[in-house]
Amino acid sequence: METTELIKIIGCGEDSRTQFKREPIGARKLAEEMVAFSNSGGGTILFGVDDDGQVPGLTEADVRELNSQISDAANDKIRPSIYPRTEVHRIGEDDRLVLAVLIPEGVSKPYSDKSGAFWVKLGADKRRITAREEILRMLQASHLVYADELPVNGTSAADLNKDHFGEFFLRNYGQSLDEALEKGGLTIGRLLNNLGLARGESLNLAGLLMFGRKPQRFRPAFVIKAVSFFGNDPAGDLYRDSEDIDGCIRDLHKGAMSFLNRNLRHVQGDKGFNTLGDLEISFAALEELVVNMLLHRDYFISAPWRIMIFDDRVELISPGALPNNLTVENIRSGVSVIRNPIIASFATKELPYRGIGTGILRALSKAPDLELESSQERNLFTARIPRRVE
Repeated sequence: METTELIKIIGCGEDSRTQFKREPIGARKLAEEMVAFSNSGGGTILFGVDDDGQVPGLTEADVRELNSQISDAANDKIRPSIYPRTEVHRIGEDDRLVLAVLIPEGVSKPYSDKSGAFWVKLGADKRRITAREEILRMLQASHLVYADELPVNGTSAADLNKDHFGEFFLRNYGQSLDEALEKGGLTIGRLLNNLGLARGESLNLAGLLMFGRKPQRFRPAFVIKAVSFFGNDPAGDLYRDSEDIDGCIRDLHKGAMSFLNRNLRHVQGDKGFNTLGDLEISFAALEELVVNMLLHRDYFISAPWRIMIFDDRVELISPGALPNNLTVENIRSGVSVIRNPIIASFATKELPYRGIGTGILRALSKAPDLELESSQERNLFTARIPRRVE
């Protein structure tokens, strides 16, 4: 970076991408800071700068010591190794030295220090990760593990809805489930493993959610909390209708669309007297958004989906912000990332979903005023559609 740019950064103060250090802090503590940046969005550590933005500068001996510490930390105290860049800048008429350590966002998350501790940025500070779900989420971001492939403890082939799965199998493979098992000399458990719906003796999350008899028995948080409010305040306690929608993915989709259909207005327009009229918000747009909500949420988060209908808007809320540097601008342009590949692959045969990454584009074409919001702070993705106030 240019020195003028560095001065501007110092003037803005510390944040989640920039940290100030007055002097060397030792290789161990430096490793923790670099791990936190690598596990987050990357960033810069500026040595020779006080917390308040004053620049006392470094000595040349400090710079030599820091270069040694950076090499030691990056190669020997971080797993896997990272590759930061360093720059030395001279600031002011007296040429005070500032060392900038530029740390890219890691491509092999999660990173840990030598003791095995994982760190992430929390504002201008850092915090240690202890929750298994957060570590798994970083593994997911690196495509090393997916939530839908993990076995669900306590489940077995007995928790499969055999009628549902049998209908699916006959429709897609041209023979009955019993015929296929007999002809192939397979058990139902082996077949489920072959199809990627089980891991060993247990159903995986994809198998449970796609074809399980009672998925919420094992994953009670995976329900849709649907509420139609009076007014526009989500904290309001007056509502027209509410429902907890459960079941497999197919049931969740059907229940969500039914709730929306009965709680939104039908507009007669130029329809005949004896027809129901069109839904005030495009049915096709809502269907695309419900499918997106079900298939692309973060299943490492134990939380429900929410459908909230207000007088002036409809909100569909999914646990999990957009993954892998995906932005709202990206998805508005047709860029997509499949977060749950097994669920997505079976959903093409179970839901109105083609799996080609154009669902949001179709929703936007039917509802141009659709608002999309990805909140890293709250770890939520929200699709919001205004309603015409009458």
